[in-house]
Amino acid sequence: MKVSRLALAALLALPLTALADTPNVEPGEWEFTSVTQVSGDMDIPDQTDTQRQCITQDELESANFGFIQEEEGCDLVDQQMDADGLSYSMVCRAEGGEANIDGEMRFLGERIEGNVDILTQSPMGDLNMATEIQGERIGDC
Repeated sequence: MKVSRLALAALLALPLTALADTPNVEPGEWEFTSVTQVSGDMDIPDQTDTQRQCITQDELESANFGFIQEEEGCDLVDQQMDADGLSYSMVCRAEGGEANIDGEMRFLGERIEGNVDILTQSPMGDLNMATEIQGERIGDC
């Protein structure tokens, strides 16, 4: 489905590049769970996704550190970052549609909390996606 590909690209485009302070994130094995609720012109059930990721101290200190690589077709409009979190706005365009994304992440040492709100406009209709993200350190890598 074209709309879901655009929305997925928008959700996964979460850059953390050029962070001046090291994020308040403990290195180790992390588990991230995201719950997405969708409302709009199409009936899409809530979606839950869980992923694991090893985060090292070297990665946290790197200027290129990012949870997920920035996606092609997305433009970062605004970004505010410090050791305790980040907030950002971006626009992604693909396959005749556009997604406006506003996200916020809070770095809490052994936990990460955040939300991403996405308004997707496409020839198939408008969708509003609200995603809650919870991450926790579950041990060493």
